[in-house]
Amino acid sequence: MKILITGGAGFIGSNLSLTLQKDNNITVIDSLLSGNTKNLEGFKGNLIIDDITSMNLLKSFKDIDVIFHQAAITDTTVSDEKKMMEVNLGGFKRVLDFALREKATLVYASSAGVYGNGASPMREDQKPSPQNAYARSKLLMDEEAIKYKDKIRIVGLRYFNVYGSREKYKKKAASMIYQLAQQMKASKNPRIFKYGDQSRDFIYVKDVVDATIRAIKARESGIVNVGTGIATTFNKIIEILNEVLGTSYEPDYFDNPYSFYQNETRADTERAAELLGFKARYSIEEGIRDYLSSNK
Repeated sequence: MKILITGGAGFIGSNLSLTLQKDNNITVIDSLLSGNTKNLEGFKGNLIIDDITSMNLLKSFKDIDVIFHQAAITDTTVSDEKKMMEVNLGGFKRVLDFALREKATLVYASSAGVYGNGASPMREDQKPSPQNAYARSKLLMDEEAIKYKDKIRIVGLRYFNVYGSREKYKKKAASMIYQLAQQMKASKNPRIFKYGDQSRDFIYVKDVVDATIRAIKARESGIVNVGTGIATTFNKIIEILNEVLGTSYEPDYFDNPYSFYQNETRADTERAAELLGFKARYSIEEGIRDYLSSNK
């Protein structure tokens, strides 16, 4: 297949690019806003350093079979809504227009952030409640995509809390698992909000790549959660990290400074099983152990 991956030097995008390159013709586009070419060591496809919000996709590519759209501002603390919408929503509309003209399958990154503090387990048909500019941009992308679900195969993946190799270049937007592990490796007590009972549906990037590739052959267009269906507290994450790292650090609790914050995320995974035939393979313990052994 001839595949285009936007944001392919980023966290999920690079893992996806390296996995798919064996049997496919892959072109990666990345502006390097949050991606890094070091993530693509060993990549043998075509890398284009450019910005999808300004480049002419129609003049640059033809005969594309599948588009994986991963390019976005992913820092949830960015408050510049105009910039967030220009990059995330504006960039998506350009990619969507290109996919429609090419009649290509489009698989794009949405986010569990659209649910805000909604009830768990979070279902794709529940009322959204985005709490920040990032989540609002992803919800608007979903709403735009649904308009064209009968014209091409288009699948939006609401990723939950992804962690794993090649996320370090996200810096402060990297997963809490990465952040806490780095603190502990530096002989510091891991810092978390009081009192560590907030929970997340952490999903390993290898499972996320599996779900994303499966979306190419989704039974129909639609929006689907990509999570494990299990929520793990931050206290438990520190316990697992201590076990894997052979340490015994206690949490350093501090006040949450954010007015917007999801106290729990947990995916309803029924639609993922039906639409994609997907079920996460890695438990949180298995994923963390595999991740920390990779040194990436």
